[in-house]
Amino acid sequence: MLSKHLLVLIVLFSQMSIAFIPNIPQLPELPMFGGFNPNQLRRDFNKFVGVKPDYVRENRIIAEIEDAVLDGDVEYLTLNNKRQVFSIYMQSELDKSKGGIIILHNRGQHANWNDTIKPLRVGLAEKGWDTLSLQMPVLGKQAKYYDYVPIFPYAHERIEVAINFYKQRGIDNIILIGHGCGSHMSMSYIDRFGDAKFSAYVGIGMGATDYKQKMVRPFPLDKMHIPVLDVFAENDFAGVIRLARFRKALMEAAGNTHSTQLVIENAGHYYQTPSAVKNLTNQVGIWLDKL
Repeated sequence: MLSKHLLVLIVLFSQMSIAFIPNIPQLPELPMFGGFNPNQLRRDFNKFVGVKPDYVRENRIIAEIEDAVLDGDVEYLTLNNKRQVFSIYMQSELDKSKGGIIILHNRGQHANWNDTIKPLRVGLAEKGWDTLSLQMPVLGKQAKYYDYVPIFPYAHERIEVAINFYKQRGIDNIILIGHGCGSHMSMSYIDRFGDAKFSAYVGIGMGATDYKQKMVRPFPLDKMHIPVLDVFAENDFAGVIRLARFRKALMEAAGNTHSTQLVIENAGHYYQTPSAVKNLTNQVGIWLDKL
């Protein structure tokens, strides 16, 4: 008899608990994109499906930029398959570093991109952080968001070796920053492995896709335990701005009081003007210092 009463109480409590959980917005079924059904991308999300990055193009990019790295040191990080990943490491300008930041660039860019990436990695080092700008997997120049989704898993091991890079140096306060497609790749890592290895997350221009290409999977912001800064430009891509309320609802469901959204005025998605990227860097630094 006691077990029956206990079962009833458990069911009632479960129903009451559900009533207090905020309504989490769900992405609708994806419409056909020409003759392609993108719902297959959703079913295969974070799985290796035979699509590989364009390593030839990646090597060509690295050859073009390596000698131009003047601020920081080039580091080649070794993956489990012995492939090496290009990155740029810059030590804090303070005697004691505040921690380590991993920076993931946008699609079509690279680890030393003059807009956004280089100013961030140099500027945050000046503010007391070690920074590691990581070369992410690439595809051909014409590749779009739907093309990139199948190679997200290749970003995971790169993020993992970047974490280990800091751990080997005794740095446990690790911040992950992703811009554009870098935020998609970092969110796919967190979706699969969680956020326990990071102290905070910064997403810049989150949710950028391409014309008529919808988000394949919601960002796991509602499942994250660490503070999140969702920062986007006043003149960002329409999709980034449109999905801001969606992202905010997920962040509020997670319940971390340090998480917030921030709009950078007089800026576009690539933060191409010196004042825009300086404001971005300053605001990210201020938020991190408050944690």
